[in-house]
Amino acid sequence: MLASELFGSLWSADMGDIEISGIAYDSRKVNKGNAFVCIKGYETDGHKYAGAAVQNGAAVIVAEDEINVDVPVVKVPDTRKTIAELACRFYGYPSRKLLLVGITGTNGKTTTTYLIKSILEEAGKRVGIIGTNQNIIGDKILLTKSTTPTTPNALELQQLFTEMVYNGAEYVVMEVSSHALELERVHGCEFAVGVFTNLTQDHLDFHKTMENYFKAKAKLFDISKKGVVNFDDEHGKRICEESDCKDILKVGLGDGCDLTAENISVSSRGSSFDLVYCGKKYTVNIQIPGRFSVYNAVCAAGAALQLGIDMKTIIDGLAKAVGVVGRVEVVPTNTDYTVIIDYAHTPDGLENIINCVKGFAEGRTITLFGCGGDRDNAKRPIMGEIAGRLSDFSIITSDNPRTEDPEKIVREIEEGMKRTDGKYTVITDRREAIAYALDNAKAGDVIILAGKGQETYQIIGKEKHEFNERIEVYRHLKEKEGK
Repeated sequence: MLASELFGSLWSADMGDIEISGIAYDSRKVNKGNAFVCIKGYETDGHKYAGAAVQNGAAVIVAEDEINVDVPVVKVPDTRKTIAELACRFYGYPSRKLLLVGITGTNGKTTTTYLIKSILEEAGKRVGIIGTNQNIIGDKILLTKSTTPTTPNALELQQLFTEMVYNGAEYVVMEVSSHALELERVHGCEFAVGVFTNLTQDHLDFHKTMENYFKAKAKLFDISKKGVVNFDDEHGKRICEESDCKDILKVGLGDGCDLTAENISVSSRGSSFDLVYCGKKYTVNIQIPGRFSVYNAVCAAGAALQLGIDMKTIIDGLAKAVGVVGRVEVVPTNTDYTVIIDYAHTPDGLENIINCVKGFAEGRTITLFGCGGDRDNAKRPIMGEIAGRLSDFSIITSDNPRTEDPEKIVREIEEGMKRTDGKYTVITDRREAIAYALDNAKAGDVIILAGKGQETYQIIGKEKHEFNERIEVYRHLKEKEGK
């Protein structure tokens, strides 16, 4: 693509015209003829690497600051917005060829995306997913890799959309994180439906205040034609009142909802309830246990209704949806107790999974959990207090300590635990903690391994170490058998 076509009015005629082969923001990945966009990050600044990008073949530099290099420099006020706009233009606006459904909220995003995917596939649609676990179309894992855990950055996102269009996707259901909304990763996208699940404390290391966190989430509804909002959540009510999106379906379990659930029944095998819409009741069964899973299902049903899917297809699609890896995932152990892996890493998430398990556990509810390092430390004592109050026994351990001292993180969690009468022990090494839980479990007990979910690694310092909780459970049980 010619630079004049890619940059439009940003390109000056006196720069001449050159062929742009691609876009990059990492100087190490620059190819000859690329436009290199200088992004200011939290650990480094892309402007520092403009020279290296030119050495690697960059034909143009896009920057916010003055840059002294031997190639044309396009100066812009916001390189994050600009890279999104350039990526949309370079790849031919692929998102316009898709119907986008975006899910935002503290908890429930991943499960809700898969529930919506199941409904749309029941309707005969070809569906892509972009999210925490993986990027897929149908059962095919896509090649484009994401450098971010939930929502890809703007360049990778447009590359993913292009791959999805190429693979015949009609719909893309994606998790939209507060970081993505705040950092303009979805700039240039228009969503057919935006979904809000809930808002509880998380990511305050980045957003600083709950108000900032809320405002970031609410941005999704400024770029969505229609909305689905958990009206039981006070922040959901604010979105309904303050959003520019005027076609919002209010969902939940309380008063004032357009779509709600009644007669909820939860077991270890799943959940059933009556879905109430326009004065009619529809019996729904899902294979995922927990009251919070009912919320996710109602949100998914709401999104499908906003997309024009009929109720029978919605019910059949929900019934066929299987659990998501790392979300209330039962580990087959052939023991008289149960082991569940769940991604719960927020106060609300931890409370939800413990209450879910207490609803069907025949014995004790044993909660093993920690908190991530270099993240919101205010939630650590809160999570300690929740586990101590609700669990029969807790094991405080390490999660992803990153560059923080694991012992310091554990002590901050323990502050909250000590506010309760809950029984607990501290075993900082997560492998040893899992072994302890397995060795001390009794018949009917349910062990919750909380926090890691789908992750198969542990971040210590700045390095990822292989750590798959499923393998750890199997390995220890096999070792016990051999003794």
